[in-house]
Amino acid sequence: MSESDDIDAIREQRRQEIMQQAGGSPAPATATEASPSPSEPIHVDSKAELAELVSTHKVVLADFYADWCGPCKMLEPTVRELAQQTDAAVAKVDVDQLPQLAQEMMVQGVPSLFLYADGEPVKRMVGVQDYGTLSALVEQYA
Repeated sequence: MSESDDIDAIREQRRQEIMQQAGGSPAPATATEASPSPSEPIHVDSKAELAELVSTHKVVLADFYADWCGPCKMLEPTVRELAQQTDAAVAKVDVDQLPQLAQEMMVQGVPSLFLYADGEPVKRMVGVQDYGTLSALVEQYA
């Protein structure tokens, strides 16, 4: 078994564990068999839904936001454009609706952005980011 096969097996095992912890059943596709990315941000309603997105798309940008947050509102057009123009699936997580998930992710400020590639977290950013920075990150992992 090659190192790449080992890594894939570990990723699959971790994906299964996350899905079981979240109370969902594993999705048939894996990050390496990525689904086409939606052209609009997806509003996530549960930890299981976020886990499913991360496991079924090669690159996922998760935006933890709050409706009352000015910087979050400034970031919204950038996030929408990323969903339309890049290969990343964009997830929107309202920290007021999912405080437990925000706490588990150690979100202390909004907006907080998490970039996942092949089912694994690769980057965390806090605050408003410009389109060029986020687009370059997505392309790096796409």
